[in-house]
Amino acid sequence: MAALAESTAGQNRGGPVLVTGIGVMLPGATHVNEFWQDVRDGRSRLGPLTRCAPGPTGVRAAGELRDFDHRKFLPDLNEKFAGRYTREALAAMSAVEEARRDAGLGQGEIDPHRLSLIASSSRGPLEWVSNVLTDGAHPEAAEASAARRAAARKRHFADSGAMLRGMPGAPATLAAIHGDVRGLVTTLSSACVGGHHALGFAADLIRSGGADAALVLGYEFPLTPLVFESFTAMGDGVLSTESADPRRAVRPYTRDREGFVFGEGAIALCLEREDHARARGVDGYARVLSHRARNEATHPFGMDMSGKVTASVVAEALDDAGRAPADVGWFCGHGTATPKNDVAESRMLGALYADRPRSAWPPLTSLKPVHGHLLGATALVNAAATALALQHQTLCATANYADSVPDPECDHDHVGEGARPGELDLAVSLAFAIGSQTSVLVLGAA
Repeated sequence: MAALAESTAGQNRGGPVLVTGIGVMLPGATHVNEFWQDVRDGRSRLGPLTRCAPGPTGVRAAGELRDFDHRKFLPDLNEKFAGRYTREALAAMSAVEEARRDAGLGQGEIDPHRLSLIASSSRGPLEWVSNVLTDGAHPEAAEASAARRAAARKRHFADSGAMLRGMPGAPATLAAIHGDVRGLVTTLSSACVGGHHALGFAADLIRSGGADAALVLGYEFPLTPLVFESFTAMGDGVLSTESADPRRAVRPYTRDREGFVFGEGAIALCLEREDHARARGVDGYARVLSHRARNEATHPFGMDMSGKVTASVVAEALDDAGRAPADVGWFCGHGTATPKNDVAESRMLGALYADRPRSAWPPLTSLKPVHGHLLGATALVNAAATALALQHQTLCATANYADSVPDPECDHDHVGEGARPGELDLAVSLAFAIGSQTSVLVLGAA
């Protein structure tokens, strides 16, 4: 029997929950305003892969977090400690601090025992692991002498920080220590739906009275040959390898799509009980209305291609929120530009709006062409963009759609022409993951 994880969103024992802060450390964006401009306009931040050599995979494009300097965001972090942390951890800590700053939730604004931090990462400290294996060199240099490899390992494990560098939960723990977060601190690993799961758990924690606010963190740094090879082994159409222009490498919902490109970085959202935020004079970006997650319990690499399963999860999430499919103004899709995902999302709309012509379906956007696919952080990228769209009353664009030929099954409204102003009261963020997982997040205007 399929496992069904139900949100307690409808109970709202602790009152409504708001998104009050957003912090980003993403390709081309280290401030919420930069992030909004990019996702709103469909401005691609993908470029040539320089972080590592692609090996035999042929991967040429990536969303890279370049010129990142943690000192700008963590000015009071002791450099002795910072020198022992990974780039992954420093970016995650920076995103959390930016979310707190954006929310105005300084250490004097909340009881630290009433503040929690829930994180999501699909694969943990892969960049560090890859560096240990190759000493930071390109894979072609991996045949270095045994003496050189031994010396490299000694450098990587030369201090007590090595224990932290190898732990998937360390970025969340370090962010909590730095920010004096004394409530629940944990890290989930649920592949590409993990960000939704973390946000849903955080909202439930607040509603149950277990916290007044929670920081929800997603981080992923997958730009390593190890990841490239594991994904290209799944076959053609998963990773984009053909496009000469990295900005056009991801083309969701089109006939000539060829897969996705990986991105790296961290993103954090601050969730807060509405009355707590209002008492501080904070309006917030959006309300977290409900979250539903379903394990289809079928093939680990498959997903329901009829669209009916996802449509049922969307309908259940909307019912939890006291709303109906007719109320949805926009879907922020997963949109990986892979053969199955794009079609499955379109079929979901067909099943959910079976009484409407295709021309009357709500718009469906993919943000993957902007920053790439961030695995365990990608659902939070969608959630943040959805919250901002509700605040600004503007639908985000799907880059590369307008100048491509649509897939006939996906030939409907993808906001391909660019950012679109409009009245937006309710929006849905979608996420899908390896492991037969589907996740739906419903947000409303604040």
